[in-house]
Amino acid sequence: MTNVFRRPPRAVGILGGMGPAAGADFVRLFVEACSNHLRAHNHPVNDQAFPEHWLVQMPVPDRTEALRTSPQAPHGPAPYMLQGVGRLAALGVCSVAVACNTAHVWHAQLQALFPQLRILHIAEETARHLQQQGMQCAIVLATAGTYQTGLYDAALLCHGIKALQPDAAGITLLMQGIYDGVKRGDTALAMQCFGQVLQDMQSRHGTDIPVLMACTEIPLALPQAPQAQGARLIDPAWILAQALAAQAYTETV
Repeated sequence: MTNVFRRPPRAVGILGGMGPAAGADFVRLFVEACSNHLRAHNHPVNDQAFPEHWLVQMPVPDRTEALRTSPQAPHGPAPYMLQGVGRLAALGVCSVAVACNTAHVWHAQLQALFPQLRILHIAEETARHLQQQGMQCAIVLATAGTYQTGLYDAALLCHGIKALQPDAAGITLLMQGIYDGVKRGDTALAMQCFGQVLQDMQSRHGTDIPVLMACTEIPLALPQAPQAQGARLIDPAWILAQALAAQAYTETV
């Protein structure tokens, strides 16, 4: 079968760098999502069938630290993210995925300044997915900044889903796993920290509740932790990657 599209797939963009390993992994997820989309529509999976996609890896200042101090500081995350999205817009993309959960605190600002683009919202895409699956509650593992702003609480609540989060000690462990573990290349430490939090949450809420890995660093270590075996892990980045693929192939197949 040849690649016959009603029109070519649209170019899309990925804003990464938060951290760079998570941005690079998101590209992998996006390519996998595109492959699945093509197979679902009986199209061959080959190089020519994939959409043009651009990754901008910006060295964005720490999002959680900015939320703790001054979210709109001149040297905070916002100007860097705006610059990154601007570069993607100049490349002609139609839609952008931001490969960082906490960065979505600035989603409205980005969308308002780039109305010609559709900037996907990871928490909203995830909440919609859980609602379609009939979920009523979910354990949310995230950064302190994501908890502080209620990013997932609000999105899940709008879809009738209750967000369950760790206590202060659990959040401290998650932050240790993210910053001292994944971001510094110490996967063993990250697995230990994330696994302990998961075990504590499951002991309180049960093992059959879905677990949102709501920081793009968490899926890089938690699935390998012994405590995660059999857990209902859900990666919002994978849901976001599928949404971005759908944007690229809109009205093409």
